[in-house]
Amino acid sequence: MSPSRGGYARRLGTWDAAMVVVGGVIGSGIFLTPAAIARATTSAGELLLAWALGGAIALVGALCYAELGSRRPNAGGGYLYLREAFGLVVAFMYGWNLLVVNHSGALAAVATVFVEYAAAAAGIRVANSGPWAVATLVFLAGVNWFGIRAGSLAQNILTVLKLAAVALLIAVGLGAGGAPAPVAPARAPSALAFIGALMPVLFSYGGWYYVNDIAGELREPQRTLPRALVLGMLLVAACYLLVNLAYLAVLGHGGLAASQAPAADLMRQVLGEPGARVIAAGIAISTLGFCNIAMIGAARVFQVMGADGVFFRVAARLHPRWRSPNVALALLAVWACVLALSGSFDQLLNYSTVGDWLGMAAVIATLFWYRRRRAQEPAPFRAPWYPLLPLLFLAVVLWVVAVTVWQRPADAGIGALITLAGLPVYWLWRRGARAR
Repeated sequence: MSPSRGGYARRLGTWDAAMVVVGGVIGSGIFLTPAAIARATTSAGELLLAWALGGAIALVGALCYAELGSRRPNAGGGYLYLREAFGLVVAFMYGWNLLVVNHSGALAAVATVFVEYAAAAAGIRVANSGPWAVATLVFLAGVNWFGIRAGSLAQNILTVLKLAAVALLIAVGLGAGGAPAPVAPARAPSALAFIGALMPVLFSYGGWYYVNDIAGELREPQRTLPRALVLGMLLVAACYLLVNLAYLAVLGHGGLAASQAPAADLMRQVLGEPGARVIAAGIAISTLGFCNIAMIGAARVFQVMGADGVFFRVAARLHPRWRSPNVALALLAVWACVLALSGSFDQLLNYSTVGDWLGMAAVIATLFWYRRRRAQEPAPFRAPWYPLLPLLFLAVVLWVVAVTVWQRPADAGIGALITLAGLPVYWLWRRGARAR
C-alpha cells in the first residue's frame, strides 16, 4: 500500500494485473474478426493455424515487455523505457502519437461500439451514438478518478463478465455443433494470402502492454508483472482458439467466411434472436472493459509526460487522497469525447497504425539497449532465447508496417505528418519548461 516512486500506491496483485492484460486484449475483435480471417484462408486448419501463430507472436512480445517492466517497474510503460534508452525526444514522439490519435482515438471508437452493442442488446435503436459515447467516457473517467483500486475493481468485474460471454459462446458453439468436420479447401492454399490473414489476427492480440503503464501500482512488480503477462496471454490465446472452434462447429469455414457478425450468427442459429441479444450484451461488456483499461493506462503515460515537462505541467499532479492522475485523466477524457462527437476517430486510427507499430518496435528495441548498457544490472525476469525472440518480434512488426504502407500509402503518409507535427510541440513545451 506504500507509495511507489512518482507518488503512486502499489495496491494491485497478480490477479488484478492479469485481468488488465486480458481486458486490454479482448475487446470486440474476437467476436467479429474471425470472419475476415476465414475469407483469407482456405480451410479450418489454416484458420486455426493463423490464430495459434498470432498468439505465439503476441506471447513473444509480452515476454519482452515482461523483462522491460521488471527492470523499470514504474508508471509510464513504453514511454519510460524509450526516455531512458533513446532520449526524451523519442519518448515524446511515442507519447504524442498515443495522445493525439492512438489511445484517444481508440477510446472514442470503442466507446461508440459499446453504445451500438448495448443498444442492440436492449433491442433499441440509437440515432446518434456520439453523446452516449461521451457519457460512457465521462463515467469511466469518474470511476478511475477514485484511484487504481476503483478502476481495477471495475476492470475485474468487466473482465470476468467478458470471459463469461466468451465461455458461453464456446459452450453453445461446441455443445450444439460438436467438432468441426474436415472440408476440402475451396482453393489452393497461398502463402501470401496466409500472411495477409495474420494482419487482423495480430491486431486482435494487441493490448497486453497496458499493464506496463501501471507497473508503478503493482505489488512486487518484478514478479507480478511477468506472471500477469504470461498467464494473461496464455488465457487469451486459449479463448481465441476455442471461440474459433465454436464458430467452425456451427457455421463451418464457408459460413464463417460469409458472416458479417459471426458471434451473433452463431448464437442466433442455436438459440434464436434471444441468443443474439445475449451475445450483443457480452460484446458491449467486453468493449466497455477495453475502454476502462485503455483509460487507466494512457492517463499514467500522460502524467509521467507532464512530470517530464513535455505535456501540461498540471497533468503531473496526483489526487492527494486517491493517488490517481486525475488531471491527466480529465484531459484524456475531454479529448476522447471531442473525437467521439466529431466522428473522426476511425480515420485517425487508420492514420496512427504505422506510428503505433513503429512505437512498439522502438519499445522492444530498448531491450537491446538494456542488455548492453545495463548488463550488470539485476534483471528479475529475462526474456528467454535472447536475442532471437526480440529480433523475431521486431521482424514481424516491421513486416506489419511495410504491408500497411503498401496497402494504405496515403494514410501512412498522413500519419507520418501527424507524428512529425509533434516535433515543434516538443520544442515549445521544452522551451516553456526551461523558462519556468
